[in-house]
Amino acid sequence: MIRRHTWGAAGTDRSAASALHSGPSLWLRGASRCGRLPLPPVRAACAELDGSGCGLRQGEIFGLPVDEVGFLKGWLHVAYQVKLVDGQAVFAPPKRGKVRDVPLPERVGQVFAAHMKRIPPADVTLPWLVLDGWPVTKKLLFTAPEGGALVRNNFNVQAWKPALVAAGVLPEPERGQRIVESREDGMHALRHFYASVLLDAGENVKALSRYLGHSDPGFTLRVYTHLMPSSESRTRRAVDGMYRAVDEGNDGPQTAHVA
Repeated sequence: MIRRHTWGAAGTDRSAASALHSGPSLWLRGASRCGRLPLPPVRAACAELDGSGCGLRQGEIFGLPVDEVGFLKGWLHVAYQVKLVDGQAVFAPPKRGKVRDVPLPERVGQVFAAHMKRIPPADVTLPWLVLDGWPVTKKLLFTAPEGGALVRNNFNVQAWKPALVAAGVLPEPERGQRIVESREDGMHALRHFYASVLLDAGENVKALSRYLGHSDPGFTLRVYTHLMPSSESRTRRAVDGMYRAVDEGNDGPQTAHVA
């Protein structure tokens, strides 16, 4: 699903930063609509997970077994993805083998539970890593309408891009023309939105890097440093928050006694 690339640090930083800084993209223009695109139920739940929910890559969403969802403990175990090899789906470890645990917010858990009531998880059998690899069966949370694993090409063409057009994020194509393609409006943009939400809330870069499955927190910092709240913004927010608490009747900080 996600092709393996040879990543050079400088090239990676430039390409990722370019996608983040380029024109009005989905994650900048449509953040308030995240998870609210006019998608069919299974696709909407996928977007909720990848966007504002847990920051998974698209292939990791498609390869998420229901027994890796810790509803009670509030964690997701990310150990698989669905990727394409010569156009055929296989199971594989996450990118660069970064098996990890990601916090499962209560809201996302509720979306999962509602989705499972509508569309029960189903067993999917795919070869492991290569087309002639040994068969592996997982009970996947998200599956294709016709059965089997969701795959990137079908999902993007049949569900994701039409939803962006319906939401006004992408222009309506002319009759007989394909929907315009742009990297910054891909489903991966919701993963950037997830990162921006965590950074704005004060999450540290090391934790964010672990949740995103990055191999190096330095990479995460280089890509997202422009999204991190400035020290003056944190100061204003902290003091404003203190005064709001006082206004609401809570005990504020006591004036120190003069020695």
